[in-house]
Amino acid sequence: MKLVSYAENDSRRFGILEDAVVTEIRDAASIRDVADALDSLGSRLGTRSGVDELRLAAPVAPLVRNIYCVGWNYLAHFEEGQGLRGSSVVQEIPERPAFFTKATGTLIGPYDPVRAHGSVTDKLDWEVELAVVIGRGGVDIPEASALDHVIGYAVGNDVSGRNVQREHGGQWFRGKSLDGTCPIGPYIVTPDEVPSLEDREIVCRVNGETVQSAKLGDMHFGVGRIIAELSRGLTLVAGDVILTGTPPGVGFARTPPRYLAVGDVMESEIAGIGLLRNEVVA
Repeated sequence: MKLVSYAENDSRRFGILEDAVVTEIRDAASIRDVADALDSLGSRLGTRSGVDELRLAAPVAPLVRNIYCVGWNYLAHFEEGQGLRGSSVVQEIPERPAFFTKATGTLIGPYDPVRAHGSVTDKLDWEVELAVVIGRGGVDIPEASALDHVIGYAVGNDVSGRNVQREHGGQWFRGKSLDGTCPIGPYIVTPDEVPSLEDREIVCRVNGETVQSAKLGDMHFGVGRIIAELSRGLTLVAGDVILTGTPPGVGFARTPPRYLAVGDVMESEIAGIGLLRNEVVA
């Protein structure tokens, strides 16, 4: 099924999208509530609305914790930035995933505008990614059973201020935590609808031009491994979001470099999971 979030009467609602119709899940104020309701959905379903009548919001909001992220998870993306990082920085993909986080204030909906933050950066860059949403928490989760903790998948874009990313000792957090720059959605697709991720194409287009294109199977660390590594001594909770890394084709690694400008439109898409469309605004 497809799980959506939308605003109605000044409150956040969650529902199930099927055949262009959204059926409300009553008394659900977060994706954590939705996860708790999945075993008793029949008694929780409420009003029905056409999806075109609703403004879809980020289906993972409200966030209770930072968004977890994985860096360098596509070999070709790691290599495209190799010459720009310098010899003092890691020269090979680490044996374990490289983790960082994005602040909760970055989150926006699937069709919301991305803020340019022109006074902070002139090097705003795109990074389409698969978002994994945790539905059942745990700690020290074995890789073999890690996917049992996933409520579903969505599309994300880890928009980054590249100069800010490098101005603070090379730590990624600051440059990846600018307000209103991380669209996620348009819905959460439950694992039964995407039993195999590997062959699905992940694409980013800017003003109609394809700038990133790969298969999810190109990820160096799969979803199960990522969850297992992240949860080592760190308790994951329902509603946690993990961005799993971006493929090659980002702007900073191009010759010459190319960055987002006000008026640019990003389309971030994963086959069978969804499409985001976000304009960069001042």
